[in-house]
Amino acid sequence: MTAFADLHHRPEEPLLLPNAWDHASATALAGQGFRAIGTTSLAVAAAVGLPDGSPATREHTLRLALTLGKKPFLLSVDAADGFSDDPERVAELARELSVVGAAGINLEDGLGPVTLHARKIAAVKSAAPDLFVNARTDTYWLGDGDLSETSARLDAYQQAGADGVFVPGLTDPVHIAALVKRLAVPLNILYSPTGPTVPHLTDLGVRRVSLGSLLYRRALGAALETLADIRAGRSPQGTAPSYAEVEGWARRSGISGTPARPEAKSP
Repeated sequence: MTAFADLHHRPEEPLLLPNAWDHASATALAGQGFRAIGTTSLAVAAAVGLPDGSPATREHTLRLALTLGKKPFLLSVDAADGFSDDPERVAELARELSVVGAAGINLEDGLGPVTLHARKIAAVKSAAPDLFVNARTDTYWLGDGDLSETSARLDAYQQAGADGVFVPGLTDPVHIAALVKRLAVPLNILYSPTGPTVPHLTDLGVRRVSLGSLLYRRALGAALETLADIRAGRSPQGTAPSYAEVEGWARRSGISGTPARPEAKSP
């Protein structure tokens, strides 16, 4: 079992996975003591003016993984649907992610054919056996939340070799407990401010809790709130990292809770 997989098998402490969108955000989150960091496909795409999951974001996803993969934290990459309907192309992406140091990959079915997604999972596990495959189904995200369909899809993905399964949008404790009972692999739930708390999800048997794009969207929201306060003549509320802290996070050498000392700048 890899170190990343091991984080999914602690009954009293599920993996709480914060999702970063660039080098500074990942380093800042890791500086808070998180051993593993995920990426969020929405933010990676939005940063370059593309829709979430667009095949054109494949290279941007790889570039971010190259930046973060050798850092002193475990990296899981949100790869949407693998940016291709060709399992071999998805497998090639997995190989590249593994080479640059990623520990895991998140692959979503988008409610497409079960057999196609299962083939992608199998191809990825064949190409990069040590890469933790988190197989996502969108039955509660894009569909009508049918538990039977969800179970059938997850069964197929387990059989294809998925190391864990992910059901974003699922917040019903009864349905969560039912899935945990039938699954042979760890269940990943997307945290929702209106859903069960992390302690409640732990009690239900959830082994991984992702934050998805929440931190990125909250950061954008804070920027807009700050601008509104300034425009209205109010002092902005909340906290902001110092210039030196952000510079420290942006440096490529290691992670430290203490900001790097600012260097002298040329005129």
